[in-house]
Amino acid sequence: MNWRFFIGIFFCLLLVSCSQSSQSTENQAPASDASLQDATKTGSKKNIVFFGNSLTAAYGLDPSKGYVALVQQRLDSLGLPYRAINAGLSGETTAAGRERVSWVIKQPVDIFVLELGGNDALRGIQPETSVENLGAIIRSVKTTYPAAKIILAGMEAPPNMGPQYTSAFRQMYPRLAKEHGTALIPFFLANVGGIPELNQGDRIHPNEKGQYILLENVWKVLQTQL
Repeated sequence: MNWRFFIGIFFCLLLVSCSQSSQSTENQAPASDASLQDATKTGSKKNIVFFGNSLTAAYGLDPSKGYVALVQQRLDSLGLPYRAINAGLSGETTAAGRERVSWVIKQPVDIFVLELGGNDALRGIQPETSVENLGAIIRSVKTTYPAAKIILAGMEAPPNMGPQYTSAFRQMYPRLAKEHGTALIPFFLANVGGIPELNQGDRIHPNEKGQYILLENVWKVLQTQL
């Protein structure tokens, strides 16, 4: 079955529950705050900051079951001196992320994983606007931490937005990666999005099994930056 069909289902369902996810923002924020505060206590480790929306915040799950926590487990098992910091926030758009990033990068950043854009597509925000916001986030990180490595996580727009929009949205991630010299995860939800058995009851957010696949999607690129 064509994976684009699954993505269509994924985003259509997400439109229905978007307001519900947005209402959960306050519940997700404290977990990110705690992670950021704890990170300042570990000066001996380098920081990998995962900056994204509900997909990064592990919406609907205990944060310890999310892909960011799984990344930490793998880092520890390999004896790598890195701390994976979950700075995900449900409902985040690229514009909101642009406003929030200055607070997040008050702490040291060695690797910055940027997972935003899906909520822009749901709102029909023009890709050029998303490109501008994502570019501003990348520039903020580079200006503050010139040596930091940045990984951009690609997303797909729902097919009901039309072929012109979906094509422009898909192309903006490799375009940004090339322009700013970042690493790129081609499609963050590859082999997860729209597959019922890998998502929670809302058929939107990855369940525990799906989180392991997100881990592999991220690790393929992350390991090249360590």
